[in-house]
Formats: sequence, C-alpha cells, structure tokens
Amino acid sequence: MTQLLRVQNFNVSRDGIGAGEDQTLERPFGHVDPGRLFAWAGATASWPMRTDPGGSRGLDDYFTRDYSRNIGAEIMGRNKFGPQRGPWQDHTWQGWWGDEPPFHTPVFVLTHHQRPSFTLSDTTFHFTAADPATVLEQAREAAGGKDVRLGGGVTTIRRFLEADLVDTLHVVVSPLELGTGLRLWESPDELLDRFHLDVVPSPSGVTHHLFWRK
Repeated sequence: MTQLLRVQNFNVSRDGIGAGEDQTLERPFGHVDPGRLFAWAGATASWPMRTDPGGSRGLDDYFTRDYSRNIGAEIMGRNKFGPQRGPWQDHTWQGWWGDEPPFHTPVFVLTHHQRPSFTLSDTTFHFTAADPATVLEQAREAAGGKDVRLGGGVTTIRRFLEADLVDTLHVVVSPLELGTGLRLWESPDELLDRFHLDVVPSPSGVTHHLFWRK
C-alpha cells in the first residue's frame, strides 16, 4: 500500500491564515492567539494536553483522536521547531515541547543550516536542507511502511503542495478573521484542480475541509 503524505488537523482562520507575524520564543504563533484557533481541539475529550476530565465527543474529538493513526514520521519547517533564524547559535534549544515531544516518531526539520540529530524520549529530530521530494523519500524510509505527516507550518505545506507531493489534507477553518499573517490560501478552491474536497461543518463552529488527491 502506498505511504501517504498527510496534512492533519492544520488550523487556519476564515481568511486562510495559519500563523501570525513576528514569531518569538514566547509567541510561537506570532501575533495570533493559538488558543482561539485551536479552541475546537482543546475542548475535546481526546485533547492530549487535557488535565481535567470531560471534554466533547463527536466529530471534533474523532479528528483529535485520529491525529497519530498510522503515522511513522513527520516533516516540519524550522519555524515550527523553534523561533531561531540563521545559523544555529545554541544547540541546547531542542524545540517547544520539552523532554516529551508529542510526535513519537522520527521528525525531519527543514532548515538551510545543518545541526546534528538528537533524540528526546521516543522522538528523533533530523535536520536537512534537502528539497521536498528528497526529504519525503527519507521520511518514508524512516516511517517503516506507515504514512508521513506534513506538520507545517504554512510555508512548508505550500512548498510541498507546489511540488505536488501531498496526498491528503485535513484543514480546519475556524470562524474568525485574522487579517494579516501567513496565509495558506485565499480560498480552498485553489486546490480543486488536484484534489477532491468534502466540507463538513461541526457543532463547535469550525468547518473541516477534507482533501484527497484526484
């Protein structure tokens, strides 16, 4: 069976923005409040950072629970990994997630500036300047027959879409306007030349856009 490259649970605003400007260590999403974008997922029973009992069931919970199903590796951009720009000045920085990253797979970080691989718990981070097709080949080999998740951010997803490497996308559109930031699309119709699309509204107010390759 073909190993898919999948975008999962990627969140954008109604005007297509997935992250803000002026990213810092304290603000991974720049000027955008991630709590507003991801409120639908944080309300579910399966939200992995939930510390209290309860949470919603249903459609949103299904997608939250499905996030890691059959994923054997992840590809992400450097600015999903951290806020640094240019050559790595401090190798003690090991990502936003602490000693227990949520990936539990090999992770391939796209960067123009190499640094050694390292492992935290059951996640190993590799750093590569290779082109999207080569990185995908490396990730598929590391995934051991499972699918590869394209984790973002916006620029990385757009690069892989432009290279025509993405097989499926699940994009969650939240009912808020952000105005400025990194934009995934002007309209989801931009992808309809290559993908089928189902649009599924949720009682939470978000709309799930499910794309699969024609």
